[in-house]
Amino acid sequence: MSESLPVIAPAERSAVRSARAEPSARRLPVRNPVTGRVDYEVPALDRAAVATEAERLRRAQPRWAALGASGRAEVLLAFAAVIERRQEAIAAALSVDTGRTLLSRREVEGAARNIRRWARLAPQLLGTGPHGEFRPSAILPDVSYAGQLVPYPLAGFISPWNFPVTLSLIDAVPALAAGSAALVKPSEITPRFVDPLRAALAEVPQLAEVLAFVTGDAETGIALVDEVDLVCFTGSVPTGRLVARQAAGRLIPAFLELGGKDPAIVLAGADVERATDAVLRGSVLNAGQVCLSIERIYVDQRIHDAFVERLVEKAQAVRLSCAPEGGEVGPIIHAPQVDVIRRHLADAVERGARIRCGGAFVENGGTWLAPTVVTHVNHGMALMREETFGPILPVMPFADEDEAVFLANDTDFGLSAAVLAESPEAALPLALRVNAGGISLNDCGLTIQTYEPEKTSFGCSGLGGSRMGPASIFRFVRRKALIAQRGRPQPLADYRDPPAETIGSRGRAADAA
Repeated sequence: MSESLPVIAPAERSAVRSARAEPSARRLPVRNPVTGRVDYEVPALDRAAVATEAERLRRAQPRWAALGASGRAEVLLAFAAVIERRQEAIAAALSVDTGRTLLSRREVEGAARNIRRWARLAPQLLGTGPHGEFRPSAILPDVSYAGQLVPYPLAGFISPWNFPVTLSLIDAVPALAAGSAALVKPSEITPRFVDPLRAALAEVPQLAEVLAFVTGDAETGIALVDEVDLVCFTGSVPTGRLVARQAAGRLIPAFLELGGKDPAIVLAGADVERATDAVLRGSVLNAGQVCLSIERIYVDQRIHDAFVERLVEKAQAVRLSCAPEGGEVGPIIHAPQVDVIRRHLADAVERGARIRCGGAFVENGGTWLAPTVVTHVNHGMALMREETFGPILPVMPFADEDEAVFLANDTDFGLSAAVLAESPEAALPLALRVNAGGISLNDCGLTIQTYEPEKTSFGCSGLGGSRMGPASIFRFVRRKALIAQRGRPQPLADYRDPPAETIGSRGRAADAA
């Protein structure tokens, strides 16, 4: 997003809403990550169009909230069923967006499962009535209290390009389940899935009244933040700071899921076969284009050499998806990311690192990079400090557990991490000392395979409550206290002070004493 963040005053916002709202004539070119060619374009909605869509959602939101958690759950279940019926079309568009096939199919399947999950959970968590039961106060005998959960009318969501469907819906679905309307801006890098998902949404008119997608770039994102009552952003730290600043200017909540530089610690007791399997997958899944990807690997010096040798063997056996027979590693989705990866590798080599395998980019229309194992690394290298977002596996030895913890925590980030040992129980004591929101024990990347555990980000990796687990739905409601007096209201006379001259004489007596 642009460094310039205009904040529109209420009067100006009303004028914008009253303007004729048509999609902007501006269109954005979209590159195919497999062919490298621009073969698609998407409209960039301007401020007036975003405002009009936001106003439409706001008008429908009270009816949506009035359905109650159970009524909303029924509508969400209908949407999940339509997505499952249309999953081939959605996954096909997503596959072109991202250059991957199997992960795209699983992403759409996972989105439907997550919708079903929230349809099941929301009524349990929110209750079925307008408020909870009145409870007696422990302080005031004649007073009782209850609570009401009031959804934010319009929640906004800005999602990234690495998992477009998952991250467009991961926060929007619990917001809808809570009773909010949802306005989603997907990344302009991967927008092809939007049209087939809109077609699915059109089959569920009740939901289409309160869920909308607006396409565009930074200008559209800035406009969205100016229209909503709460914003969830997933993306880079620099852009996250801008979103937070704009939200703060409007005094609305901002929930940010930002970058990571996730460490994996491999203890001496770890099984090298299992550990190398876990670390390889955790580092190069989706070509390393995962916020929770393992980007730093610390190995006990007693097994370091054996670990590296086996990791190199396995990395060399991985195939690129541009091979005739296909493969496990797809293209770099966003072309500018190639320059980041090149810079990190060049800086590391210049500072003494050794590339044990990989390291050479394959240009075949799009750009691919085989899993690249790098040794002789240290924390003076960008590769060990900045988010790389590519299939790079830098490995560094440590002498003891204290050093391992120090290295893992020597970062601005704290999204997630992994500890591998002979058992989860053996990994646990060290995991308790690592500063990150989710720690996988004896595996990597478990935090992206389950939505159940609640976690928050450490450091620059994010801001706000957990987007995972039951607590995540409560980000989208405000809590209202209803406090009932069942006895006699206390009269003002109970607060009568003595005459002022009496108070003054007491003060003089105290001074004399």
